[in-house]
Amino acid sequence: MTGLPAPSAPPTWRADGANLVVHADNAEYLATLPDAAFTMIYVDPPFNTGRAQRRQQTTMVRAVDGAGDRVGFKGLSYSTVKGMLASYDDAFEDYWDFLVPRLAEAWRLLADDGTLYLHLDYREVHYAKVMLDVLFGRDCFLNEIIWAYDYGARAKRRWPAKHDNILVYVKNPSAYYFNSDEVDREPYMAPGLVTAEKAALGKLPTDVWWHTIVSPTGREKTGYPTQKPEGLLRRAVAASSRKDDWVLDFFAGSGTLGAVAGKLGRRFVCVDRNPQAIEVMRERLAPWT
Repeated sequence: MTGLPAPSAPPTWRADGANLVVHADNAEYLATLPDAAFTMIYVDPPFNTGRAQRRQQTTMVRAVDGAGDRVGFKGLSYSTVKGMLASYDDAFEDYWDFLVPRLAEAWRLLADDGTLYLHLDYREVHYAKVMLDVLFGRDCFLNEIIWAYDYGARAKRRWPAKHDNILVYVKNPSAYYFNSDEVDREPYMAPGLVTAEKAALGKLPTDVWWHTIVSPTGREKTGYPTQKPEGLLRRAVAASSRKDDWVLDFFAGSGTLGAVAGKLGRRFVCVDRNPQAIEVMRERLAPWT
């Protein structure tokens, strides 16, 4: 998949406009979007698995109250917490200088009833929880979702790591949208312990989601290396947005959020700077763009 040009002037988003696949640097493009435009934002950034990132910071963290450093729980500022965490891990600062400004933009772009889903793994999630407590406010933490799967190599000297973490934060803990009636239900693990009616209906998922990876031979497979399964994002989109609401993914990769949003009647913006991702998304999301 080659031959795509470098990013040109990205399209302008309009509330009454079309779904968008945007080839751009997300830090630059997010700054062009208006406040409170999205009901749900899903972020699946690089996981920092190499533990050494060297990225230049392109934007400054914006203070939520409009002035000075963002003050979070117990009066701790962003810079104070950042310094404390960096003292424990010398790879921390480079990665989070890259990611935190984008998460601050996510806060700005969320509607008052909006929700952020931040998808990471065990290497970074503990740092992310502290940082989001500062950026959003500790009372805005809603859930930590564990996506459990079963594939890949088997470690023999430790417990094999077979899950990702998804941190869920809301813009306003008194006003966020969540509709469990729209979420797919699961079989009871012990159906004999509930009534036949309940067993037939199934139960709502908990904060542990058992879901297989994208099948290498399935119709959903695009060939993009970090593709996430549609079933995983369907729960988040169904619960945290309504029909015709706008949803955003600014590390969009293969465009799974856009595909799910299109099928569920939501409107979407998918942003990525990788030409291969744009090529995959333009084909995959053609029915809705």
